[in-house]
Amino acid sequence: MYLNRRRFLATLGAAATAVAAGAAPARALTAFPARDRGWSAAPPDWQALRARLGTRLVLPADPGYDTARLGFNTLNDGQLPAAVARCASADDVRACLDVARGHGIPIAARCGGHSYLGYSIPDRGLVIDLRLMADVRVLPDGTAEVGAGARLIEVYAALAGAGRLLPAGSCPTVGVSGLTLGGGLGVLTRKYGLTCDRLAAAEVVTADSRLLTASPAAEPDLYWALRGGGGGNFGVVTRFDFATAPAPGLTVFVLAFPAGSVPEVLGAWQPWVAGAPYELWASCQIHGGTPPSCRIVGCYVGDPGAANPLLDRLVTAAGTAPSSRSVSAKDYLGAMKFMAGCSTMTVPECHPTWEGGKLSRTGFVAVSRMLGPTPLDPARVTALMAGRTGVDLLLDSLGGAVGELAPGATAFPHRDSLASAQVYGTATSLSEDPVRTTVNTIRDGLADLGARGAYVNYIDGTLPDWGRAYYGANLPRLRDVARRYDPDGAFAFPQSVTAAPARWAR
Repeated sequence: MYLNRRRFLATLGAAATAVAAGAAPARALTAFPARDRGWSAAPPDWQALRARLGTRLVLPADPGYDTARLGFNTLNDGQLPAAVARCASADDVRACLDVARGHGIPIAARCGGHSYLGYSIPDRGLVIDLRLMADVRVLPDGTAEVGAGARLIEVYAALAGAGRLLPAGSCPTVGVSGLTLGGGLGVLTRKYGLTCDRLAAAEVVTADSRLLTASPAAEPDLYWALRGGGGGNFGVVTRFDFATAPAPGLTVFVLAFPAGSVPEVLGAWQPWVAGAPYELWASCQIHGGTPPSCRIVGCYVGDPGAANPLLDRLVTAAGTAPSSRSVSAKDYLGAMKFMAGCSTMTVPECHPTWEGGKLSRTGFVAVSRMLGPTPLDPARVTALMAGRTGVDLLLDSLGGAVGELAPGATAFPHRDSLASAQVYGTATSLSEDPVRTTVNTIRDGLADLGARGAYVNYIDGTLPDWGRAYYGANLPRLRDVARRYDPDGAFAFPQSVTAAPARWAR
């Protein structure tokens, strides 16, 4: 989850209480694929790995296991990995694979632990925890060397100290790895591109424990796949090299509109943001209810004096005055903290509670679609959200620099999309079918309106067309790359690219 949606919406005054029910939910993908029958049925030799890692290998009987195993989404708390290996180097990762490979257990890397479905904490599998590899170093030429375990708040703080920026997500506890490997949407994408567009090279441990560097000059197919092909498909990335940009002054803004004005605001927002200068990014956040309400939240690369006339045009086009309007100048780190909902906190406080911070975990169900280049019918979108109290539809603008690359230039295919759409509902248990049913109903309604793609970083176990929706025409090449670097499926998981039905790979 690239933006701490619930915290940010709560900070702005959005509330959620109940969810309306709909049709029966689709069956989720939960089981990991069966491994090769020739693999050993014996468990891995965990004691051999402990001889290398010591107490950094956490087994179910060890103190700290109940914390070490947890991800961000509390709905995944029932998943019990066989081991959590806290790796401090690429050689630690290689040792993990040497011990676990060939035993038929799921193996997954974890950075921030924000996988919506908990794929980074596989039940009865091995978690390769990268959090100890969180160093960030900015070189004189502006290249940022980032350890694969870094959280975004750590990346932002280090870059801000060097006067640089990286376009990325806004949730401070999200890991840089998963975000980058799935594409990397954020509040600076229209000006600076996706996070993966800034990836210059990556250090990767493949399934056979080789340590490779993927770049335009070395392992170019792997490098292509790592830029939007989804985390966990091709190996364990242990370090990223990013091309950063100088950090200018930014402007953040929030325009809250009266309930009942969604058709007018959404109808104005779509052509307004499509034609906006690259410097402007804006999200249209629609809150279900009777009637639905909305707000426009965004970031502008420049000062408020240049941002305000653009906002005035939106208000004029909507024909509805906002009930409140806030426009503020921020530096880079301040803007990222604002978008994360932790503006009043220190950088250490913008960490999870178990790392000494103030940000707690939450339970949620979320799904996605990608809008095409054609605007959606605002009246029909509003109808989808009518009565859906407690569910948010978050439309985050793309375009600008994102669209300057062809869909096949990187593995991220949605280059002509107007925006991403995330449907988000709070839930406290996996048995809350009404929440899941509601978000799926809205997701499918958006597809009926023409928004048929989906974002792999908002991974969705009930998405019926997930292979094509995530990757489009890039899926066949991604499957080929995955099979070349992981021919035995050591990293396979329910929505890995090799698990996509063959008919979607043609």
